[in-house]
Amino acid sequence: MEKKRNHMPLFLQAGLLFGLKTYIVYRFIFQIDIDNLMQEVILFINPFITSIIFFGLSIWLQTTKKQLLFIRYSALIGTIIIYFNLLFYRSFTDFLTIPQLFQTSNLTDLSSSIFSLIKPFDVLLFVDVVIIWYICKKREAIVRFFYGKRHKVFALVISLLLLSGNFLLAEMERPQLLSRAFDREYLVKNIGIFYYHLYDVAMQSKMRTQKVLADDNDLLTIKGYINDEIRSKEESGLFGIGKGRNIIFISAESIQSFVINNEVHGEAVTPFLNSLVDDPNTFYFENFYHQTSQGKTSDSEFITENSLYPISSGAVFFTHAQNEYHSMPEIMKKKDYQSVVLHANTNSFWNRNQMYESLEIEQFFDKEFFDVTEENEIGWGLKDKEFFTQSIPYLRELEQPFYAKMITITNHFPFELNEGDRSIEPYDSNSNTLNNYFPTVRYTDEAIEQFFIQLKAAGLYDNSMIIIMGDHDGISANHNKAMAMYLNKEEITPYDYMQLQRVPFYIHIPGYGEGKKMSKIAGQIDIKPTLLHLLGIETNHDIYFGNDLFHDDRKGYIVQRNGNFVSDEYVYASEICFDRETGEVLAAESETTNQVTPCSPIKEKVEKELTYSDQIIYGDLFRFIDFETE
Repeated sequence: MEKKRNHMPLFLQAGLLFGLKTYIVYRFIFQIDIDNLMQEVILFINPFITSIIFFGLSIWLQTTKKQLLFIRYSALIGTIIIYFNLLFYRSFTDFLTIPQLFQTSNLTDLSSSIFSLIKPFDVLLFVDVVIIWYICKKREAIVRFFYGKRHKVFALVISLLLLSGNFLLAEMERPQLLSRAFDREYLVKNIGIFYYHLYDVAMQSKMRTQKVLADDNDLLTIKGYINDEIRSKEESGLFGIGKGRNIIFISAESIQSFVINNEVHGEAVTPFLNSLVDDPNTFYFENFYHQTSQGKTSDSEFITENSLYPISSGAVFFTHAQNEYHSMPEIMKKKDYQSVVLHANTNSFWNRNQMYESLEIEQFFDKEFFDVTEENEIGWGLKDKEFFTQSIPYLRELEQPFYAKMITITNHFPFELNEGDRSIEPYDSNSNTLNNYFPTVRYTDEAIEQFFIQLKAAGLYDNSMIIIMGDHDGISANHNKAMAMYLNKEEITPYDYMQLQRVPFYIHIPGYGEGKKMSKIAGQIDIKPTLLHLLGIETNHDIYFGNDLFHDDRKGYIVQRNGNFVSDEYVYASEICFDRETGEVLAAESETTNQVTPCSPIKEKVEKELTYSDQIIYGDLFRFIDFETE
């Protein structure tokens, strides 16, 4: 019989191996920004503390077999959690949340995107799992694990001390981290991905109780804030100029403003959209920002129709589709507008078939209404040119005036386009995503130009307002190196990246003749009051967080879901306050946590607005309002 040997405890070996792997992923694959030595220390020690504590739970199991099974499958499941987050991060530079795990209806349409995110070297993430399984198998035959009460209590005390130390350092680095953090990357950087997921579970549970506990008194403070800080006291000079016109709203997938009036290989990327910038019938907003979060296109729809912010975790279209809303289609309906959406994708994607009912959108022309063939299909549905062509007969059949939102598809990640459909060649950088982005943007530009011609031929052009909006960014921060190369910059700073969140926004009014380029700060939150006022519809009793973009009496800033913002004077991103005109760093909050910076007054309003919007959504507060009698 082989003599029992002295070994380092197996849970400790597994914890060190798994912790090392996790640190490497944090530091070199997730590309988490490190601003100072304290952050570096926290990022290094957290994976080891988390792993050792978790694998240490195995000592509470009574048999060797159970302990080994716990260690083996914990290593495997933990690695799968990291890997799913890695795939998501490669696409969105963000981390998974609990609501997204239940968005299974999207998975069938995501297959091509997911496969493009998998890399051959990803198999290396499972090397430590293989080692841990091998050690467990080897040790099982020669070691019996018996941990007495004294050992277990000692392990528990050490675990609590390590955990407390980790959270103490995180609190020192970012005071009120858990109560104030809108940024998931900042949470992962300070407490690690596994504690972040536990935090997310706790927050989801807390938020689900808000609807039960909510009542109409919660609205009083929110109404007061909107009346005092947001709502314009008078109507703009353009109020009612579009009265009776149709609204044709083109949601242009993933188009960012950096392509407008820009070139690749000496050719204009968007020649038609460039021409609209100077069209006398067009208002072009050059400082217009998307404000979406994890819901992406569905978030842009939600913000546009409601002038509320998206939620920080998951997509409102999934988590709160049954809420009461006071949407733009609902308001237009009272003025005899028929509202429809045309989108050549399945009606369950982003849960649109349910959410559109809550928004009182009367008809959804989904993929079933279009003739989709192998020749005219791209990964997510119809190519844009064919989509617009097949949409014209449906628009002609609508009773006027109507509100029709048209959601394009071609310029969607991973930006694949047949060579025969390309009018310009891909860019040449280390990022295939950015390289392929330019041909698909050009294709969508050509499709929109074709659509304008078709509207004129169908007799729908003259009596319509045509809105074109980029729904969200298409190039994530993972491609900053290639983006810096394209923009002739040394690097993409947080200031630069925030500026890259600008998306095109056009309001084209045929025959108006007094359009111009608009330079003031604007965002998707402003669309609802702007369009309603152009139609001559009052919003005095509505609840919204945007402004009429043609009014001078505006709050002067736009907010992103993670707490970043752009104001008339400042850009606040990654906890740094920049001068908006020069990009100069005015203050870094990590260095002046308890001091007032130039961005502080606006930051307080930003946090308040996001909180109020969340209260409306999570509490389903609009169920307490009869907007008809307000």
